Amino acid sequence: MSETKKFLVPISFILLVVVSGLSLYTWVYLHTFYTASILLIFVHLSVFFHVLNLRVPESGNRDDSKAHLIKKQSGKIAYLILMISAGLILIISEGLNANNIENIPLLMVVGLALIIQPITEFFYVRKYK
Repeated sequence: MSETKKFLVPISFILLVVVSGLSLYTWVYLHTFYTASILLIFVHLSVFFHVLNLRVPESGNRDDSKAHLIKKQSGKIAYLILMISAGLILIISEGLNANNIENIPLLMVVGLALIIQPITEFFYVRKYK
């Protein structure tokens, strides 16, 4: 594990726990749950899995197949476009005030769009290790 990864994994996990804990606290003790906290939990979960997937580039294991590269890049671009369009739909339909979002299912879709790719990559990295 690289020095950067050793530093970033605990920090991203602590941030995820803090945001989740504060959201749980406001929900249980203050009987208020902000929709912005759902989004923040998804963002921090996404960052945590991205940090877990950090790799040191290895020059010995290169796959120079153009078809593989095109498939990989087009999948990433399609995922990014889907994520951005879901976020834009949420912003256009609900406005910029994150605490007054009434369309919770759409908020959940945007949140899931943020975490699906890093979680999938995390499990595939574990599969091929």
